[in-house]
Amino acid sequence: MRYILRVSACCLAMWITGVAVPSHSGGALSAQGFDDHRYTTTDIENGSRLYTAECALCHGSNGDEVDGVNLRTGQFRRGSSDDAIRAVVASGVGGGRMPAFDLSEEELNGLVAFIRAGFDPGGVAVRIGDAEAGRALFAGGGDCASCHRVNGAGPLTAPDLSDIGAIRTPAALQRVLLDPDGSLIPINRPIRAVTRSGETVEGRRLNEDTYSVQLIDSHGRLRSLIKADLVEYEVSQQATMRPTTLSSEQVAEVIGYLMTLQGVR
Repeated sequence: MRYILRVSACCLAMWITGVAVPSHSGGALSAQGFDDHRYTTTDIENGSRLYTAECALCHGSNGDEVDGVNLRTGQFRRGSSDDAIRAVVASGVGGGRMPAFDLSEEELNGLVAFIRAGFDPGGVAVRIGDAEAGRALFAGGGDCASCHRVNGAGPLTAPDLSDIGAIRTPAALQRVLLDPDGSLIPINRPIRAVTRSGETVEGRRLNEDTYSVQLIDSHGRLRSLIKADLVEYEVSQQATMRPTTLSSEQVAEVIGYLMTLQGVR
């Protein structure tokens, strides 16, 4: 049997299930720059100072002093998009629960950036758009639903995303959209195998040990192959999903939708 590590032509979208890899050495990056989808370090630092001065008294230093709200971990009552946060800050909450703040656009951006960075002045703050617009993109123009399953609906050829918002950060999701190759973990690589009987099997690797490999094949079927029965076995280093062509705003909207997918709670 030949074991080959090369790019295969599997027709699967291998994304989201792995932890994002910080290095960019795994392949060519998207034509879209990461900075197009993030707030700057200056925004985050300015937001940190503003939060301490204006918000910490009620929300606490960790953003969790108001019932039902945890700003640091992204738990909100009135919408979770960046624009929704800006609107609440600018308009306040009725009944004296929160006053309106007369802040400039730059100050609002800084406050949102600090929240998105998880209250870490040295962190990464990814822009998050409207979840409903992201849902429509996921099912339509973004062509995500043709490969991914959500809450029991959709194919099995790509990873199930039903709880992706609970297990991945916005920064990890953004990286997968912009740099699929750099985000692909080894166990999730596409594979191609040829059996002794001449059958060619392509699919998404689920598990592998010394003697066998388990995968979802290109027809969505669970397969288990014994390596001794294979004459060829190829593992791809390249994700078949390519860097997104969605705009910066659309990427933010898709991330906003994915963050709402929290699984069964």
